[in-house]
Amino acid sequence: MDRLTSMQIFVRVVEKGGFSAAAEEARISPTMVGKHVRQLEEQLGVRLLNRTTRRQSLTEIGQLYFERCKQALLEIEAADASVKQMQLLPRGVLRVTAPATFGGQMLSAVVRAYLERYPDVELDLSLNDRVVDLVEEGFEVAIRIGALPDSTLVARPLQPYRALVCAAPEYLARCGTPQTPQQLRGHNCMSFVHGNHYDRWRFSRDGVEQEIEVHGNFRANNGLALRTAALNGIGIIMQPEALLCGEIAAGRLRRLLSGYELEHRPMHIVVASNRKMTPKLTSFIEFVVEHFGRDAGSFTAPD
Repeated sequence: MDRLTSMQIFVRVVEKGGFSAAAEEARISPTMVGKHVRQLEEQLGVRLLNRTTRRQSLTEIGQLYFERCKQALLEIEAADASVKQMQLLPRGVLRVTAPATFGGQMLSAVVRAYLERYPDVELDLSLNDRVVDLVEEGFEVAIRIGALPDSTLVARPLQPYRALVCAAPEYLARCGTPQTPQQLRGHNCMSFVHGNHYDRWRFSRDGVEQEIEVHGNFRANNGLALRTAALNGIGIIMQPEALLCGEIAAGRLRRLLSGYELEHRPMHIVVASNRKMTPKLTSFIEFVVEHFGRDAGSFTAPD
């Protein structure tokens, strides 16, 4: 017999005043109740109950054992409750990966609200523009920009990732302001390096799409580096709205070609299909969708 069960039965016998009442509550026979109590006594080598034909009473050592059993069972009950509570409330470390610009400019700006809402969660945020293998690298959730060819991911759509074309007033005063995408060919256009594709910018207007091959003397795999280069008057950049809108509002950068629509890339929050949806993971996904989902207001970088 299980010793923990025997302890529970023993406590019931004492609290209910007899084997029959304990048996009724435990939904077992009085004979089985007696077996549990006798097993405890045999294991301990002492008598816990004085038995007569009419009643049972605790021995002195039985009284001590009864009190300790009650305390032990309460501790076990509390431990079980804490585990269930952990399963219901978001808590623990949540490993998140996101593209450098979005994660550094936008996601980090709202993290405080999430942590205040769920104080028992610790966010471990890794910023990386490469496609991270969630399972192999131990991440629970990721923000992905661009098409999702991997069918093993479960995805929630977010707002499209919009880009702007900008340059510093100093550069435009020196080199002129392009009025059409074709005129970009005569400018120093600094590109974001992503794989082997960095020199083709796509525009559309009145349903007509065009792809412009641009050239420049500086390119980088980091949006912040390109923004800094643009602020220093080196050339023109096409970068996410989230990265540029603060500088545009301050007048340090000027938006170009506003009459043209730039290519917008889809953005999703994704998890591996075999990932268990824990409360911390579910709460974070809902939080991101709340702030950056399709129904959320247009996101801009904080001032």
